[in-house]
Amino acid sequence: MSTSHVVRTLALIASLPIAAVAQRSELTASDSALIGRILVAEDRRDSTEAAIADGLRHGDPRVRVIASRALGRIRDPRFVARDSLPPLSAPPSWPEPAWRLRYRALTANCDSLDAAVADSAVPVRLHAADLAAPSCASDTLLVSTLRRWADALPGAGADRARGREAWHVGTHALVALARLETDDVQRRVAAAARDRQWPVRVYAARAAALAKDTVVLRTLVRDRDDNVKEAAVTGLSRLVGHADDELYVQVLRATGAQAVRAAALALKGSPREEIRSTLNSTFERWVARSNASARDARLALLEAAGRPASDDRPPSSRVDLPPRAVALALGADIRLRVKLASSSGGGSFVVRLRGDAAPITAARILALARSGYYNGLSWHRVEHDFVIQGGSPDANEYVGYAQFFRDELGTVPHVRGTVGMSTRGHDTGDAQWFVNLKDNIRLGRDYTVFGEVVDGMDVVDGILEYDVIASIDEVAAR
Repeated sequence: MSTSHVVRTLALIASLPIAAVAQRSELTASDSALIGRILVAEDRRDSTEAAIADGLRHGDPRVRVIASRALGRIRDPRFVARDSLPPLSAPPSWPEPAWRLRYRALTANCDSLDAAVADSAVPVRLHAADLAAPSCASDTLLVSTLRRWADALPGAGADRARGREAWHVGTHALVALARLETDDVQRRVAAAARDRQWPVRVYAARAAALAKDTVVLRTLVRDRDDNVKEAAVTGLSRLVGHADDELYVQVLRATGAQAVRAAALALKGSPREEIRSTLNSTFERWVARSNASARDARLALLEAAGRPASDDRPPSSRVDLPPRAVALALGADIRLRVKLASSSGGGSFVVRLRGDAAPITAARILALARSGYYNGLSWHRVEHDFVIQGGSPDANEYVGYAQFFRDELGTVPHVRGTVGMSTRGHDTGDAQWFVNLKDNIRLGRDYTVFGEVVDGMDVVDGILEYDVIASIDEVAAR
């Protein structure tokens, strides 16, 4: 079937009255089996599957829409014809917290930062520290506040009450002081590098890179945590180039993809010929791990070894229809309650899965949640005027689920409160979630929406970096 025919088919379905598409006539067991075969064909990207043609001829408009959508996604990775589908229900509209206006209004103007560091909202205070520029080094009020925050780090635990911070303002202050080149920052960086909490040591590595403190960075390259290793290797290699290649070679033995990737990038262009053999053997070891989400580490190893990305050997795709995918495709109202650990302020929020838009992704997320996969993981990326992202087994962008998810681009817009699937490129969903904190419509061309927050958006707004997910459980729809 040609692409033009697909577009005409979608347009024909779009011309049906919405009531006709939404009607709930009885479907038989064979109809459900047909939908299942259509979904599997979509996930395999197999346009020749007879089930798709059968679905396009089906008497129920719901089945025809599912089949047409599958064919459209198979034929076009960007699915440009998606707007020809019947419109789906809009996500809830969530008002923004009052502090976000103050957050957005902040600039690097020193006077405005003086006021912002006393703001009642933690995100505003963090943003003020992040905006502090060298031009504010003579601002005694700002610098004294940053020093006070940084000096509180040794006593700051990991636990925090809701609406309060733990180590967060202290670490951002430490980096700000390094950026301002204050004369006492190295003492504070050295203390933070010994902190028992690995997120504090990550920020210590970032501050040490700004302060050009290679002694601290060399210590942190040997840290027991791979996120700390990554930050330290990145900073050290920028300062000394290949002078510490032997340290980077040691990091190639790490178990975390993020650390190995950073070490490989640091070793790229090394004058030592024997390092190429080490990079190649490390690549083979990572191929043997059969983890799709480790692709970034494998590609970095190949690049550093002077080999093309086409030499990568990812694990073969495994296609299986997750439980309840068909029910979700037909609009079943299935919800998940995301509960935060009490040490991260507690509270919870509820996500309704959008199986009507992304049934396979939604069903896989549901299965992972029911298995306990997300319990104890964290929100490792928090950008208070963009998204929060989490669900990595190693609290990092480069470590995800071992099997990639296919994209299911659709018509649900990335508005505030919608939940999307993190990727590292087309069809590389790694089971990490992100929640849109504002309207991010531009993300629609690349990222799958598989859910929407229907309760507790205030809890989402209050999440801070590395807050812990206690559990994700299915709850009954109200």
